[in-house]
Amino acid sequence: MSKMLNEICDMLDGYTGRDKIIRTLCYTTKLASGLCAQSDPTRSKKLAIFSSKMSQTRATLRLFDDLPMLAYSLSYGYGSKEPDRWMGLIGFVTNLIDHAYYPVDKICWLIEHNLLNVENPTRWDTINSMLWVASIYLNLMKTIRSFTVMEQHKSCIDKKENESSQAFRMLLVKQRMEAISILRLSLDLIHAGSTLPKGMLWGGRFQTWHVGLIGSISSLLGLYQYVAKKRIVKQSS
Repeated sequence: MSKMLNEICDMLDGYTGRDKIIRTLCYTTKLASGLCAQSDPTRSKKLAIFSSKMSQTRATLRLFDDLPMLAYSLSYGYGSKEPDRWMGLIGFVTNLIDHAYYPVDKICWLIEHNLLNVENPTRWDTINSMLWVASIYLNLMKTIRSFTVMEQHKSCIDKKENESSQAFRMLLVKQRMEAISILRLSLDLIHAGSTLPKGMLWGGRFQTWHVGLIGSISSLLGLYQYVAKKRIVKQSS
């Protein structure tokens, strides 16, 4: 019990862990709101308000992501440290898109809180969603490429002593984590596409509980990966 409490407190202590918990609360309550919309409208409304407040909290916290993103992009450069040149190129382009996303996201935040008046606020929401979709899609392609490269590394190992080595076991663990990332990013792409206007991809076709279900599964996978990666780091150190 104390170990679980310590892990939760450790997650809440950092920005990334806290964001994952808030995201999970946001989408699980959205799912619950959608499911009980007909049977209990009052409860559904309360859950929807809570979900909306959690979403607004995440949007407010994103206002401070520019400098960490800039620091990451400068250290990433052109992706020369990636194991594959295509992964490096995709990562570099993704960083450029993310740098375009954050200013647009801030404009949308200002418009939502009536701090900025524009002629067509919907256009900014659309641009925001398009950048979001592009970023997730490229991250998905990069992760699939990473999984493929790991598979190629595995095929080069044909000796039994190598297959039982610590390095090979760690490769398997990392590949499983990449497989989970592929599933999570696929769900995120479906979700992001649903925020586009009708007529673009599958925009506007999902009901509340559909978005809640997709977001909940993705968030729970993200929580699992966060905890699992920390344990992997402890084991390897």
